Amino acid sequence: MRTHVADHPLIAHKLTALRDERTSSPEFRRLADELVTLLAYEATRHIRVEPITVRTPVALAEGVAIANPKPLVVPILRAGLGMLEGMMRLLPNAEVGFLGMVRDEHSLLASTYAERIPKDIAGRQVYMLDPMLATGGTLVTAIRMMLDRGATDVTAICLLAAPEGLQRVDDEFDGAANVTIVTAGLDERLNEHGYIVPGLGDAGDRLYGTV
Repeated sequence: MRTHVADHPLIAHKLTALRDERTSSPEFRRLADELVTLLAYEATRHIRVEPITVRTPVALAEGVAIANPKPLVVPILRAGLGMLEGMMRLLPNAEVGFLGMVRDEHSLLASTYAERIPKDIAGRQVYMLDPMLATGGTLVTAIRMMLDRGATDVTAICLLAAPEGLQRVDDEFDGAANVTIVTAGLDERLNEHGYIVPGLGDAGDRLYGTV
């Protein structure tokens, strides 16, 4: 597994504003959207391309285009939806799947309640969107599903990660080079409730409010 903690002053600035408990839901959504676009730039550094030739107003020019099969972007509901637009701004031609997962607050185990993902995604590069990598249970289950369906590599984009979650993902996939985590920040630890400390609270609630 590869881990990339994005080191950029703009990313650090926006993450700090996200952490602030005074940040309203509308402002939180805007900041998350902008932050994901910056992280997506880092996450797609190894996206597959193929050579093409185009005609400029002056002459022919050699260039590249994103290769087929197209990348698949998969937000993990519900909080991952708040990251989708920022990702699609950079990859407008990617296809989108949806994965609904919920974590039991007592056992901290994740279960799937909805999914709209092709059964066969052989040869696809998959970009998963999940704001918080805390215990790692949700992400491990989601990544395993993608690999079992034939994805060649999976990159998870997270706003924040905890050391415990990163370790669990690394242990599960045994250092597999085809799994990458890209995050804006690596925090100190998890508390007794499985929340990242200092973190930014519940990302879903801060994006959409409580129900």
